[in-house]
Amino acid sequence: MRERMWKLSMKKSWRRKRSMMRFAKRGWWKETRMIKTLPGMGITLLLVCTLVLVACESPRKFSKHGDRRLKEGTLIFSDDFERDSLGPNWIVNDAKRWRIRDGWVHGQDALNKGLWLNQDLPRKVRIEFDARSESPEGDLKCEVFAMTPEHQAGYIIIFGGWKNSINAIARLDEHGKDRRQTSSPKVVKGKTHHFTIVRSGNQLDWYVDDKPVLSFHDSDPIRGNYFGFNNWKVPNYYDNLKIYSLE
Repeated sequence: MRERMWKLSMKKSWRRKRSMMRFAKRGWWKETRMIKTLPGMGITLLLVCTLVLVACESPRKFSKHGDRRLKEGTLIFSDDFERDSLGPNWIVNDAKRWRIRDGWVHGQDALNKGLWLNQDLPRKVRIEFDARSESPEGDLKCEVFAMTPEHQAGYIIIFGGWKNSINAIARLDEHGKDRRQTSSPKVVKGKTHHFTIVRSGNQLDWYVDDKPVLSFHDSDPIRGNYFGFNNWKVPNYYDNLKIYSLE
């Protein structure tokens, strides 16, 4: 009898040990599987976080009225340069560097001695013109709302500056830390690009070929009256200037 009870006790003990071993083995397998899965989970989590950050990245903020103001307004000035000389509407700082050629204003080696319109800009305005560079370095430039007809007296707009690597809107200093900039699009040598510049209130929006490039919101906007074409060294051409009042 005692022997039988002892055998039953041993049998139950063995069952408990076997059950514990199975449980331990199952738990170990789950833990191992989790450890093996962790790198994959980490990569997946990193990818998800990256996608979320990209989705949340702030877009370029253009005026909510920008698209509408690309079409409306009252034309107050235009110039197609179909003549031999610039005339009284323009302030020429260096007559050797700025001249009319084949119906275009041509500037080269001006070293930022710009060609300035001798007419006040309205506070709310749309400015349009065509621009072409005959150099792979690009470097098409204009200045708006300048306080005086000279370089860096207002906002400087540069398309393809620094050997066609930077597009920028700068305030009073084209190298300033508050400069807004982007690396695209690029100036295409020999292509006629269309500039559109819209100002309404504290915001300046800039488009090239009807596509938004940059926006500059200024809490203390410059109130200058001058617009000008500018040039550093490469051969540039400008044409079909139109200025619309949005007031």
